[in-house]
Amino acid sequence: QLQLVESGGGLVQPGGSLRLSCAASGFTSDYYAIAWFRQAPGKEREGVSCITRDGGGTNYADSVKGRFTISRDNGKNTVYLQMSSLRSEDTAVYYCAGVRTTLFRACALSWQYNYWGQGTQVTVSS
Repeated sequence: QLQLVESGGGLVQPGGSLRLSCAASGFTSDYYAIAWFRQAPGKEREGVSCITRDGGGTNYADSVKGRFTISRDNGKNTVYLQMSSLRSEDTAVYYCAGVRTTLFRACALSWQYNYWGQGTQVTVSS
């Protein structure tokens, strides 16, 4: 069973940058597509970005395109979310999630991700 642990959250000023990490264990992570989701207080959970098993394909929500970059290092069983030009509306708890797939080069934020981390808080404020 895949276990996921997020880290790297914190307080950052508007316009700043932050890098989140998602460390996988319990199974070889390269069998899984991995995604980042976020949930702000009083709002529904939102898909942010996903990356394919081999790291060669990515998808992003329109709200973060051009500002966020997802990547993965399968040798380290870790997925990263580099966030730049942060805005107050990016404030949320960020979760990484995984789904086992036979598709080597596909991912979608609409998939049913069944492995979740505990989340890490990102606060963008001056």
